[in-house]
Amino acid sequence: MSVIRVLLVDDHAVVRDGFQRILESDDRIRIIESASNGQEAFEKFRAVQPDVVVLDLTMPSHDGDHDGSSISGGMEAIRRILAYDSRARLLVLTGCETKPYPTQVIGTGVKGYLTKHCAPSELIEAVVRVNAGDSYYSPSIQEQLDHPETSEASPVNVLSPRELQIFVLLAEGHSVTRVAEQMYLSPKTVHAHRSNIKRKLALQSNSEIVHLALRHGLIEP
Repeated sequence: MSVIRVLLVDDHAVVRDGFQRILESDDRIRIIESASNGQEAFEKFRAVQPDVVVLDLTMPSHDGDHDGSSISGGMEAIRRILAYDSRARLLVLTGCETKPYPTQVIGTGVKGYLTKHCAPSELIEAVVRVNAGDSYYSPSIQEQLDHPETSEASPVNVLSPRELQIFVLLAEGHSVTRVAEQMYLSPKTVHAHRSNIKRKLALQSNSEIVHLALRHGLIEP
């Protein structure tokens, strides 16, 4: 059986080192590259063509991003990798386990979604399963997928994954120009998305975007 070649993406070096030790404790898995931001993840994916990408959602968009880590960094990395190779096997390993993130991210085409509360053996099993072409979700995530009616509905569920990225960035206080730079879009496109977001959520101002994001735990106070 050939070794599973993994690209490991997390913006904290100590976390990457810990997960690398866990994964490489199994002879079937080898970390061939690591990355600490969304841009680096995409570039290294293209360079090394790993079998599986294990990545967090919360990370900077690119090296030298002074705005810090954001959920948008990981989501943009996922979008760019899947746009480059729709067959890419992506396993999200994150602390973001509440709605709307799991359903939104899984909807983009990732093969697995684990919380960082998982046991080491579960992480190894997830990598093996995702490499085989199967899906793998933490029990709490699977519960959300199987019984969406039991989870509190979030109004932002009506947003597309890209709209959710833009919503979070705007709620964090980024300008349209800055959002456009981070997401490799034109300011005109971001303006159009912002208008659609406000229409879908019945919002009138940027301050209402911030209040809604805070109320549903999408950004920190």
